[in-house]
Amino acid sequence: MVWGRPAVAGVAMVVSAVLVACSGPPGAAGGRQPRGGPNVLRVVGPFELHSLDPARSDGFFTRLRVAETLVDADGRGDLRPGLAAAWRVSDDQRAWTFSLRPDTVFHDGTKVTAETVAASLTNARGERGTPWGDAPVAAITANAGEVQVQLDRPYAPLPAVLAHAGTQVLAPASYNSDRTVKKVIGTGPYRVERIEQPSAIEVVAFEGWAGKKPDIERISYQAVGRAETRALMAESGQADVTLGIDPVSRQRVQRAAGVEIKSVTLPRTILLKVNAGHRVLGDLRVRQAVSAALDRKAMATALLRDPEMAATQFFPPSLSEWHQDSVPPLAHDPSQARELLAQAGWAPGPDGVLTRNGQRFEISLRTFPDRPELPVLATAVQAALKELGIRVNVQVGNSSEIPAGHKDGTLELGLYARNFALVPDPLVTLLNDYGPRGADWGAMGWSNAELARTLSDLADGTDAAAAAAGRQQVSGILQRELPVIPVAWYRQSAVVSDRVNGFTLDPLERSWLIDEVRWSS
Repeated sequence: MVWGRPAVAGVAMVVSAVLVACSGPPGAAGGRQPRGGPNVLRVVGPFELHSLDPARSDGFFTRLRVAETLVDADGRGDLRPGLAAAWRVSDDQRAWTFSLRPDTVFHDGTKVTAETVAASLTNARGERGTPWGDAPVAAITANAGEVQVQLDRPYAPLPAVLAHAGTQVLAPASYNSDRTVKKVIGTGPYRVERIEQPSAIEVVAFEGWAGKKPDIERISYQAVGRAETRALMAESGQADVTLGIDPVSRQRVQRAAGVEIKSVTLPRTILLKVNAGHRVLGDLRVRQAVSAALDRKAMATALLRDPEMAATQFFPPSLSEWHQDSVPPLAHDPSQARELLAQAGWAPGPDGVLTRNGQRFEISLRTFPDRPELPVLATAVQAALKELGIRVNVQVGNSSEIPAGHKDGTLELGLYARNFALVPDPLVTLLNDYGPRGADWGAMGWSNAELARTLSDLADGTDAAAAAAGRQQVSGILQRELPVIPVAWYRQSAVVSDRVNGFTLDPLERSWLIDEVRWSS
């Protein structure tokens, strides 16, 4: 297949082949129909629950509105009260005080106090490698009915960190004697009734919720691994809300009766993680050539059915403060890619595969099917690099294989979608992903002192003009150095049954907003 702008039809053939391989009938593995009757909202998605620990539960219990965090955020990322009604910071920027929402109770009836909140946040600090675990916190205490967080140094994004799902506040009875989580007892409008890990969760409305009462009493969530199976369940009425619909299925499902497609652009980018410490990929010219080989517009058009999602830079337009119109856009230029590879010493071998000093240019690319567009995009990347003479072995496995490959050094390329709003302030994610040591879902074998210094200055707090200049500098460095290569931006879609009204998608993916859904009249 010849890759380029005329190759959209070829890309479509790739996506069709992969979807056939990944599809299956309802009832196939991971495709069990969710439990419930006519008064149960049936939610289906690709995500499995592998831990009850807030730091490792992928935000399940904030998305299901079971647990709350001290700070909340709206769809634009603006912070707002959560369990904390208000907060303030000391003049030296090292002490933050959070006043709690009055008369709040946990699902087991115990009262929310400054002491129980401080204890829950202290437990969550034990999980390193998380935004909260890595924050420069010296002490968490309760004083005069307020929660106080003392810092080792100024850290401007602290309130945003306390909106991360890993800081959700749980009741004392949630913990074993060793402080591990044995059950999820939160404060949200729904409480947990049943969990069957990793695939099923049922929640019911909490009678003690002081806010607006949810219209829907019971919700059943079912993990279904195959995108095609989820689409068939949406079409057949086996699900009321279906998350994680691939672009091809979306086009088919939107013609079905009794359903509606909801979509929202997310602060998420599909990235090609590169092992910059690799004997071949450590050469900037090679990373630039890989980037130039990608016809992002054709890939977004044929595979995502959305040409606007072609990623010309690291940050999507939905992150208006970080997206930079001033940076030169990443462009498809196969001629430049070949020239860069030649400069790096690579020349075509007898079978067309590039060689240098007797070494063939063969690398592996790991990805996973949890997000259904990833395997098809990986196949398109494979085809694009093949045209340059680079042989890529695509390995579709578990999402854990990318961080595992980062840790043991075996990862060469990894394709995944990175959410920059896991914490409402993207700075927190960047500090973790592009620090001196890199991170599972960030840089590998690469660091940049100027970038680290700029991120640190932003975290210390600065005026608006200096912050804007710092964000522009960060974007420029990532665009030039390509420790990860942007492939596509991201639009999330859900299929919603006409049994319900009022469902919307949260652009930050912090919540499924199910407490706002109503039964159709």
